[in-house]
Amino acid sequence: MRIDILTAVPQLLESPLNYSIIQRAKDKGLVEIHIHNIHDYGSGNYKAIDDYAFGGDAGMVMKIEPIYNLITELQGQRHYDEIIYTSPDGEILDQGIANSLSCLENIIILCGHYKGIDHRIREHLITREISVGDYVLSGGEIPAAIIVDALVRLIPGAIGDETSALSDSFQDNLLSPPVYTRPADFNGWKVPDVLLSGNPKLIKEWQDTQAIERTRALRPHLLEKD
Repeated sequence: MRIDILTAVPQLLESPLNYSIIQRAKDKGLVEIHIHNIHDYGSGNYKAIDDYAFGGDAGMVMKIEPIYNLITELQGQRHYDEIIYTSPDGEILDQGIANSLSCLENIIILCGHYKGIDHRIREHLITREISVGDYVLSGGEIPAAIIVDALVRLIPGAIGDETSALSDSFQDNLLSPPVYTRPADFNGWKVPDVLLSGNPKLIKEWQDTQAIERTRALRPHLLEKD
């Protein structure tokens, strides 16, 4: 998989994309992540990528030309399955979206900044808009890092134990059951006896029941999904 991230502040992506599972996936050749500085395509001595909004609204807007030139240059090199814009009014990222994105070959993620991007980019070039929640951040870099983390860990081979990702919360629209490790008794706080029983059938039944009960209590809307 190849992921191209277009950003006005590439420094914000240096740390989250160079450690842990993402770095291991890159080292294994499972994913390529390329960061592109939109300022490299800006205009004038200061490589400007923003301008005042028509209509007199407060705040600056990312200009159409630098983004258009960068995206079309990348499209001239390869086909992209999705061109994603990180936007607070996009579809809310969930496990199903992460699952589908992890199966793609090439994607672009455009990070918004300032008051957003010229809407014509959204109308003519963007194929999907994704939000990480109903709130506004200073830019789209953190959402882009979240999207990348959510999908890269699902690529076969990215995690040592591939079955681990399949049992994560939100797979099958359920939260994960509680998990425990040694010691079995700490300050009188005990691990449930069933997990110490060595009976796989009873353990699975307990885990399934706990997953449903926790989902009903904490995320009841998930149980309403098909």
